[in-house]
Amino acid sequence: MPNRFNNKVAVITGAAQGIGKRVAERIAEEEGTLVLVDRSEIVHEVADALAQKKTDVLGLTADLEKFAECQRVMDAAVARFGRIDILVNNVGGTIWTKPYEHYAEHEIEAEVRRSLFPTLWCCRAVLPHMQAQGKGAIVNVSSIATRGVNRVPYGAAKGGVNALTACLALENGERGIRVNATAPGATEAPPRRVPRNTQAQSEQEKRWYEQIYSQSIDSSLMKRYGTLEEQAEPILFLASDDAAYITGTVLPVGGGDMG
Repeated sequence: MPNRFNNKVAVITGAAQGIGKRVAERIAEEEGTLVLVDRSEIVHEVADALAQKKTDVLGLTADLEKFAECQRVMDAAVARFGRIDILVNNVGGTIWTKPYEHYAEHEIEAEVRRSLFPTLWCCRAVLPHMQAQGKGAIVNVSSIATRGVNRVPYGAAKGGVNALTACLALENGERGIRVNATAPGATEAPPRRVPRNTQAQSEQEKRWYEQIYSQSIDSSLMKRYGTLEEQAEPILFLASDDAAYITGTVLPVGGGDMG
């Protein structure tokens, strides 16, 4: 249905690249108002491009691993647009790929900070605003990697996202706030302009990554990677009023891989 997001204000995190950027573009196509957030300055390029197409958009840089930054973002959105109807929590992603026994302590902590805490903090920061409105939709981006190789800390963090989704839905269903998640499988995307890990991969690390690729293809009934469009559309559905009677759900989007 066209224009599902007319008169809706959507905050999208991790909006500079990949799935987050495509979700932002699609909500703009359906006349939504946008607050785009990322730690990278690239987010302003995305916001400027959408503004040139007459989208009402605010671009913000923030480190969403810190609660104060998440609170600043939500307060800025409300100050600019008066409310927040939708929050898409898209920050996260594997930093290292290797068997668990090869992770250092600081690497494990970094993976959890990257892929769990931005969602935890943003939900905490947005809830008072949505509760005051008596309405809202949160879509968390989890991962099929909760059952995967060579990404144990990342998988654990995304398992936390799944639990957060279920618990928040239980607490807030009667308050008019829906909380759902998608669990993307492997996805084809343009090369990242800002890599998650700036260190060059060793030959061993490349072989470990190949194991992830092989498992992703083997686990998918369709035997292929998904596209950005195929990941964005389920997020849009859960964020829209088309999903008005759906909450507490984690929807696998992995070509039949259920995670």
